[in-house]
Amino acid sequence: MSPLAPDARPAHLRLALGVLLVVALSACGKKEEAAQPGPGAEPAATTQPAKAPPKAVSDEVAALSADDLRKKASEAYQDSRLYAPAGDNAMEYYLALRDKLPGDPGVSSALTDLLPMTVIATEQSRDRGDFDEAQRLYALIEKADKDHPSLARLKSSVAAAEQAEAQRVEQQRLSAEQEAEEQARLERERAAQQEQQQREAAAQLAAQQQAEQKAAAEREAAQQAAAEREAAQQRAAQQRAAQQAAEPAEPKVVSASDLRPISTPAPRYPIDALRAGRSGEVQVEFTVAADGSVTSARVVRSNPPRVFDREAVAAVKRWRFEPTGAPVTTRRTIGFNPGG
Repeated sequence: MSPLAPDARPAHLRLALGVLLVVALSACGKKEEAAQPGPGAEPAATTQPAKAPPKAVSDEVAALSADDLRKKASEAYQDSRLYAPAGDNAMEYYLALRDKLPGDPGVSSALTDLLPMTVIATEQSRDRGDFDEAQRLYALIEKADKDHPSLARLKSSVAAAEQAEAQRVEQQRLSAEQEAEEQARLERERAAQQEQQQREAAAQLAAQQQAEQKAAAEREAAQQAAAEREAAQQRAAQQRAAQQAAEPAEPKVVSASDLRPISTPAPRYPIDALRAGRSGEVQVEFTVAADGSVTSARVVRSNPPRVFDREAVAAVKRWRFEPTGAPVTTRRTIGFNPGG
């Protein structure tokens, strides 16, 4: 039995292909409706140059012999390499074999079985944005059956999806450019604000420095003025001291009220007067020296006369006072009382 005949393909593979075909056609039909442009929609303008349509069969596959193509097609079919990868799939091998054997019914039958799967794969490539793969698969379908009813629909839907993707990419690019422009504008504004803030801060700093310099100059001037006043006062004091040193010192005037006693022992009571029980008093005039000692003393009056004079004068000469800085002459009355 020929490997190209439909009977040569495993039954389980044919069944799986049929089930997969039904499910995929149902799912992709909805996606394709979304990919189709609206009734009044205009095709998006594109600046991309038109790509050359891919070759359905690679030169390497086309160069194989009919026997090699038959063998490789059967192997690819058995391994489920139905339409991919490029250059090593059943569709390419069968298409190349049909070019060499145009009337072979097994090849035609195999291509008929493979076409629905290839259509589904084309739609899936379109939906995931793999447009190069979609174009390659479209070329396989077109070469297999240039009148296939899905060709027009696939061509328009792939083109629309590709244009939509190009628009999305362009919109992203524009958005990125707008964002970059916005960032640049914000950066310019930030730089301008920073520059303005720095100018204001510099002006404030300069004003502060000027104020500080002015205050420092005023403090220095005040300190200098105070120093000059102090120096003038010192010079005046020195001049007064010099004048006072040059002038003769005036004697210090001290009165009796300035005397502050340190020691004033009482006079000794004469024995005869004590035995006789006599009392009396003596007024003594005495001079206190600058160091507080008594330098001279004399009786001014006494009552009774000459009884208590000697002891009164002797006692006064023993008296001591705080230094006065100048001699003072004064008088004191000393009383004598035997009962005291």
